[in-house]
Amino acid sequence: MISTARVPADKPVRIAFSLDNASDDTPSEDAIPLVFPELDQQLQPLPPCHDSAESMQVFKQHCQIAEEYNEVKKEIALLEERKKELIAKLDQAEKEKVDAAQLAREFEVLMEENRTLKLAQSQCVEQLEKLRIQYQKRQGSS
Repeated sequence: MISTARVPADKPVRIAFSLDNASDDTPSEDAIPLVFPELDQQLQPLPPCHDSAESMQVFKQHCQIAEEYNEVKKEIALLEERKKELIAKLDQAEKEKVDAAQLAREFEVLMEENRTLKLAQSQCVEQLEKLRIQYQKRQGSS
């Protein structure tokens, strides 16, 4: 008998059944689609004809394919999430790069302004020194 239960999406789904015990323990046709509740209806394994070994084999293969499909689907979802994370990191890195370039430009502007102010200060100091010398000469000659 196949038991069915809701399993979280991040947990792997394992299906175990045996063709040896195909007797009264066969699953009802309503229980089989619940083996893969997240699959679209058209992808659900169809209930097998329990009198046919070939039908049971096809059902078993379909269940295995459905399980692989679920695993690939989960992997794709994880990869898409990782892609979003990497895109966000790339956007952040580009923003930081732009910010760094802007800061570098501002730094250059401020350095030029600093040089200009230092030059102006040295010129003012020289001019002040000249004025002191002139003032002292005037005081000494009077």
